[in-house]
Amino acid sequence: MPMLPPSLDDRRFDDLVEELVARIPAHTPEWTNPRLGDPGRTLIELFAWLGDALLYRANLIPERQRLVFLKLLGMGLQPARPARGIVGLAFAQETELGAHTLAPRAKLKAALPFETLAETTVLPVTGECYIKRRIAPADAAKRSDMLQGLARIHRISGALKAYETTPVFPQGRATPAGVDVFAQSADRALWVALLAPKAAQAPQQPTVNEAARLALGGGNAALPPLLSVGLVPAVKPPTVFEDVTTPVAVPVLWEITTQGRSGFETDYLTLPVQAGTDSSGGLARAGTLRLQLPDESLIWAPPNDVGVNPHAGVGDVPPRLDDPERVARVIAWLRLRPLPGQAVEHLPLAWLGVNAVEIEQRATLEGRVLGSSSGAADQAFALPFGSVDAASLQVEVEAPGRGYEPWTRVDDLAAVSADANVARDATAYELDAEAGTLRLGDGVRGKVPEPGMRVRLALGRFGGGRAGNLAPDSLSELNGIRIDGQPAPAIKVLQPLPLAGGEDAETLALAERRIPARLRHRDRAVTEEDYRRLAFEAPAIDVGRVEVLARFKPRDRRFEVPGVVSVLALPAAPLAPAPNPRPDRPFIERLHGFLAARTPLATELYVIGCDYVAVGVSVAIAIRDGFARDQVLLDATAALRRLLWPLAPGGLDAQGWPLGRALRTRELEVEVSRVPGVDELRGLRLFQQREGDWQALPEIAADGAQVLVLQRWQLPELLSIVAIEGASAPTNLRAVPNPFAEPSAVAVPVVPELC
Repeated sequence: MPMLPPSLDDRRFDDLVEELVARIPAHTPEWTNPRLGDPGRTLIELFAWLGDALLYRANLIPERQRLVFLKLLGMGLQPARPARGIVGLAFAQETELGAHTLAPRAKLKAALPFETLAETTVLPVTGECYIKRRIAPADAAKRSDMLQGLARIHRISGALKAYETTPVFPQGRATPAGVDVFAQSADRALWVALLAPKAAQAPQQPTVNEAARLALGGGNAALPPLLSVGLVPAVKPPTVFEDVTTPVAVPVLWEITTQGRSGFETDYLTLPVQAGTDSSGGLARAGTLRLQLPDESLIWAPPNDVGVNPHAGVGDVPPRLDDPERVARVIAWLRLRPLPGQAVEHLPLAWLGVNAVEIEQRATLEGRVLGSSSGAADQAFALPFGSVDAASLQVEVEAPGRGYEPWTRVDDLAAVSADANVARDATAYELDAEAGTLRLGDGVRGKVPEPGMRVRLALGRFGGGRAGNLAPDSLSELNGIRIDGQPAPAIKVLQPLPLAGGEDAETLALAERRIPARLRHRDRAVTEEDYRRLAFEAPAIDVGRVEVLARFKPRDRRFEVPGVVSVLALPAAPLAPAPNPRPDRPFIERLHGFLAARTPLATELYVIGCDYVAVGVSVAIAIRDGFARDQVLLDATAALRRLLWPLAPGGLDAQGWPLGRALRTRELEVEVSRVPGVDELRGLRLFQQREGDWQALPEIAADGAQVLVLQRWQLPELLSIVAIEGASAPTNLRAVPNPFAEPSAVAVPVVPELC
């Protein structure tokens, strides 16, 4: 039976009234009619109400003991985690032609608090990405005459690489599927056109271009500004049992165009990445970096008009643009290409933009007095909000004659130091990040501030939760302060991708569920249950199912390999039509990194997705009178989808279809027969997909029973299901007739009278 905390007294108001009324004859026998409304009965009810309130408070003691037990274990509730993402910035007014460097923690206009994470420079340019997309051999053959003519015009004696200038991430929008900018281009490079704002009148465009170029180069400033570039690699789901490791840096080179020896010759300057500003890990993950720009005298773009420059777009120069309005605004080109000598053939990107910055769902507070010391031991002070970022927290305490002094956060004041003298004078505090409370020492383990001394929050960042996982284009405006303290001009925000990673604060019920695991494995993965429980505790991912395959080596599809543990994990997802949930690379990387730090040294750990086996089902039923035909067929389809779903509420026990369990038509027939409105099941067939086609499974019994045998690491994936009202199940999933079509009629479109 379950272990539930007992109530110290389970009596309630009605019970107390009944008990008191029953005692009347024993104590006051002359009171023979304790009816409702009697003054004595009213006093009894008042006493019962007071007693009920006291019993309610007494019954909270077990709850308090559980909370105290959690604190003794050092298991505070986990704070909320913030959503994060990358946005692009641009001036709201195109007449703004200066460079403005914004201080960190600029605020975005939204219902929830969002801040920028780092310093960023907003330049009066926009970036448009292009590749020289190679022409397919079939197209090249059709255009052979034209290509030969181009070769003669440009005096090209060798091989000709024909390309088409193709924009990627048009209008700054992301391409979630990704574009392999190296593999799909003829020169294995990504080109970014830096465009000045559009002038009010065409004759003024050269003046605007010169002002934008001056801002890029820094003008009279000692150092040119930095160009902030944001990028998001395209992440594709890993193949079955693919080894997913930590992403490695991509060796690339950033360059900007400059004028060569002649007026039309293009040369390139290498742009170094400012040290400490690359949060992308060398293009390995989503992040930003800042490029050091040259002096404005070296920033140049080759003429793109073939009437001025006949060799525009030919050879190792930027791609040719055919839009005169854009050509007139180009002031320079960035080129991203593999580092010379490195065999980098692929770079799939979902988005790349300039003037980019990372943002996070948190708000920063500074200079808040939390209270004054009473001189007592174990003082507690409440922060303005809960879910504080412990890494950013700065707490200061007044000292007599010395003003505010910083204090240090420790995990446990009892273990601050083995030296009693050091421990007594340690200026340290404990933090409950979820609740937002500080606890100071008791004079033996941690210093006690003098009476009257104030405790101040010097700096702290608060916030988080799933509400911050916003869809693209949810943010539009930013209010920032420049590094010189002056307000920045109006800035608009481009949010190309959704924000992710937000998670609500842990509840008490979830924390209590962690107690047995904490006592059992103490944050170490030893048993299968340890791996399973730890996987569900991994931060920044939403795990829906975990299966531990001991001694299973995924690449070899082989069990009984000593020292190997494979953790099969699926992300949480609601019950929905195909496809089934699959983990992507960030999911597997984060889970592997979390488990690897808790795995014994001699263990070879793999985190894998599931090997799904494509399955199709056809079913024929008879419907009872009084039930809607279409509804019954939809319910039968939904019942089969639920049964074969890999997560809850799927499967025979509502926990997902068991891993490796064979699929039998008899079990599917039972599920369909339970659907309300099904009078009789007249046939059910199983199909397996082979080479893109559905093939019926062989019958293993005279009554037509079928079985799909699965390996111990496989699950079924229901990709096609057909439910009909008829005498037998369809034998071909592709040949099911449309029940609403008339076989003797021909569909003919009719032109409406009014278009």
